[in-house]
Amino acid sequence: MSTPNEPPPGRGRRAIALTLIAVGLTIAVVVGLAFATSFWSAGTRLAEGVVEEQTEGPFYRVDEPVAAAAPGTLVRSEQIANAPVGSTAWRVLYHSTDVHGTDIVVSGVVVAPVGDPPPGGRPIVSWGHPTTGAAVKCAPSVGIDPFDLIEGLQQLLDAGYVVAATDYSGMGVDGPAAQTPDSYLIGVTEGNNILDAARAARALDGPGAGTELALWGHSQGGQAALFAAQLAPTYAPEFDLKGVAVAAPATGLAALLKADIPDISGVTIGQYAFAAYASVYGPTTPGAELDTILTAPAAALTDEMNALCLIGENKELHSLGEPLIGDYLAADPATTEPWATLLAENTPGSTPLTVPLFVAQGDDDTLVHPDVTAAFVQHERDIGTSVTAETIEGTGHGLVADRAMPAVMTWLGSLGLPN
Repeated sequence: MSTPNEPPPGRGRRAIALTLIAVGLTIAVVVGLAFATSFWSAGTRLAEGVVEEQTEGPFYRVDEPVAAAAPGTLVRSEQIANAPVGSTAWRVLYHSTDVHGTDIVVSGVVVAPVGDPPPGGRPIVSWGHPTTGAAVKCAPSVGIDPFDLIEGLQQLLDAGYVVAATDYSGMGVDGPAAQTPDSYLIGVTEGNNILDAARAARALDGPGAGTELALWGHSQGGQAALFAAQLAPTYAPEFDLKGVAVAAPATGLAALLKADIPDISGVTIGQYAFAAYASVYGPTTPGAELDTILTAPAAALTDEMNALCLIGENKELHSLGEPLIGDYLAADPATTEPWATLLAENTPGSTPLTVPLFVAQGDDDTLVHPDVTAAFVQHERDIGTSVTAETIEGTGHGLVADRAMPAVMTWLGSLGLPN
């Protein structure tokens, strides 16, 4: 999740990109060649990103159902022109599996340092992004800069990691509905997507990815990474999973929804989540229809709000969602079936993790509340997981992952991984 009032940090989209290019070139002329070099590199990346955004559409389109294949198998890939300096990047479409065991197609990016990999290959960090929306167009890999939401990317590349970043099912790929189901806060689907992004990185000719794996996610991505860690021993046993790190993870879903629902953030997150659950579970779960949990006005706006992204369409989301505050839920999802069971099934922590866990939480977070994260940390310790917990002082939801990176890198080093 990621609050509509505090979007994740990034470079922005087309208008900001073009402004930066102009500013960069102006300063280059004024200040001289040395300073110009770095600005020219940034400007070149952004200019290339504009071209990428205008031409990438066909890559994501899948007009016919794709024949089933092993999870992680590439459907297609292409190199991305505006990779971060010192790296090579690819856009990928790959096979994964949803919560029902169905073969699906998912998009994402893979980024690797330039140069020859070490013997045995580079370790992989598979990243789970915070909420950007639920529509096809809201995928992080789509747009001018497909890397701006991968928090800690530069530190990880500098340390020698291959970074795999899934979009999650239902975002990015524009194809048959059966192969692109909703995935918002559906733990098994998201977790499989994260693990299969790492498999896709290994399938590429270029990154030099090995089998050592760490998982890293923020907010919604924290929930996804935690599910990936739970699933890895049986779903992806070929990996040597070293650990999972999360920042302000979405845990205790019923408690989080209850805490957030009195404001626009909760209404927006609720629209994404309840729509996904109704779509994915509704056909086989009696009672999993929107009108059993939402008021009539909220249910009527679900499709319209679900078509909007947090980044770039925030104003429209607020306009639609704010009148629903105080008139959103028709029943308590924590006690109303089947919603209570569905939320519990998609809450991480049902089994102890077999690898160490790092949890970062901002003390000023008003979306993923510190007390909910503290309860999750205690639960994990109680069931036998080895947990390192870090409070990031003076930090809200949007910046916690970036500010946690020094501690994350130190923790990775403690696991015998590069830092």
